[in-house]
Amino acid sequence: MTVTAPDQLVSADPRDGRTLGRYPVHGTAEVFERVAAARAAAPAWARLGHAGRARDLDAWRRLILRRVGELVRLISAETGKTRADAQLEVILVADHLRWAAAHAGRVLRPRRVPTGVLMFHHTATVEHHPLGVVGVIGPWNYPAFIPVGPVAHALAAGNTVVFKPSEYTPAVGAWLVATFAEATGRPDVLQAVFGRGDTGAALCRSGVDKIAFTGSTETGKRVMAACAENLTPVLLECGGKDAVIVDRDADLDSAADAVVWGGLANAGQTCIGVERVYVHQDVADRFTETVVDRAAALRTGPGPDAHIGPMATPGQPGIVLDHIRDALSRGGRALLGGPESVRAPYVSPVILADVPEDADVLTRETFGPVLVINRVRSAAEAVERANACAYGLGAAVFSRTQATAIARRLRVGMVSVNSVLAFAGIPALPFGGTGASGFGRVHGPEGLREFTRTHSVARQWLRPPVQPLSFRRSDRTMDALVRLVRVVHGAGRGGPRQQPGSR
Repeated sequence: MTVTAPDQLVSADPRDGRTLGRYPVHGTAEVFERVAAARAAAPAWARLGHAGRARDLDAWRRLILRRVGELVRLISAETGKTRADAQLEVILVADHLRWAAAHAGRVLRPRRVPTGVLMFHHTATVEHHPLGVVGVIGPWNYPAFIPVGPVAHALAAGNTVVFKPSEYTPAVGAWLVATFAEATGRPDVLQAVFGRGDTGAALCRSGVDKIAFTGSTETGKRVMAACAENLTPVLLECGGKDAVIVDRDADLDSAADAVVWGGLANAGQTCIGVERVYVHQDVADRFTETVVDRAAALRTGPGPDAHIGPMATPGQPGIVLDHIRDALSRGGRALLGGPESVRAPYVSPVILADVPEDADVLTRETFGPVLVINRVRSAAEAVERANACAYGLGAAVFSRTQATAIARRLRVGMVSVNSVLAFAGIPALPFGGTGASGFGRVHGPEGLREFTRTHSVARQWLRPPVQPLSFRRSDRTMDALVRLVRVVHGAGRGGPRQQPGSR
């Protein structure tokens, strides 16, 4: 993507610079206007109910699938990713849209909760109501799949949405918004604003009821600071530095295949992509050799037969190069490729080994086709190293006997066992991280509830024999309640038992 003027975004193919479209840069006033239009449309959208909204979301999904080739070509052109990677992205869009539409009514329906002995004369209900207007700020690496997560869940929960796509992928964002309007006839329910950081900041300050952001940790901090001015709640899905643990009893062929794809697909530009691998020393040589052989067979370039396309943003090759050089300067070894692999906008696969844990390539998000393989003496050491990173988005574990136990010890939001990135393809699983990777969840029931206002209702259905919630209560009433509560809580009439020797 190339910007030619302050008031315009020019979408371009990163492979050859071909112009794909031109989009206005929206200022504060225009952002506020779209939020106001979304606010006006929100009551009618909420009144449709879950069934009515599901019909519209299903209509949108069916239109996307009828025009799947068009969206695949657009994603591939605007990001440079391969056709297969773009196809996988659209498949995930459809699957997650369907889940949100089908399950919102069940997940968000009112539910009864116990009242306890003291309030036995009440019924208690938890309800989930729409927030109103949700702002979604999307990334460039998966410009359809990632933003459709919060967009679909916010819409299914009864909110209207104002969506700011990345300045690097405005064409995909515009396509999604246009197809929603075409499928539903409701152009104000899902709207787009285009621009850079200033436009995103305006959306944060526009009075929306929540912001869902996906991007870097540093930008996430700025989003949170802007939202704090109005106490606007935020959902942050920030960077990742995902680790894979390969134990001594793992299926090494399967693990190597998964690591190569998980780390190098989409040119490594995946927030949940594999960047660190910790392999047990007993199997490290055989595993590493298999990874290097498979990565070396991949083709990088612009052609239709390429496995790895270009970096989608101009600055990314430089970041990747800096991380490679830093790792080598600290004593790391290049098993495949090296600094020479960076030929902007392309980066061929790089496999590094024996890299110190404080190197940039192990502590900062590289976001390129670079894998670091370090050997460990035990699974416990692997867990310790994996958890030492500030990021905590996803991870994977390969082991025939201990995978689940190892997975539970990882300080991350999501883990795949004997596979990589699988959690992203399961619509019912919540998606999100911890630490520097942010907080909040999209996808699954938790993702639907993120975009609602929890409403608790206590209803008295029986006049109680004694009423403690009144100035008319008597001392006898309160004494009787204290005795009752002591019995119910197992304290009896004698009070707590004294320990031997106590006074």
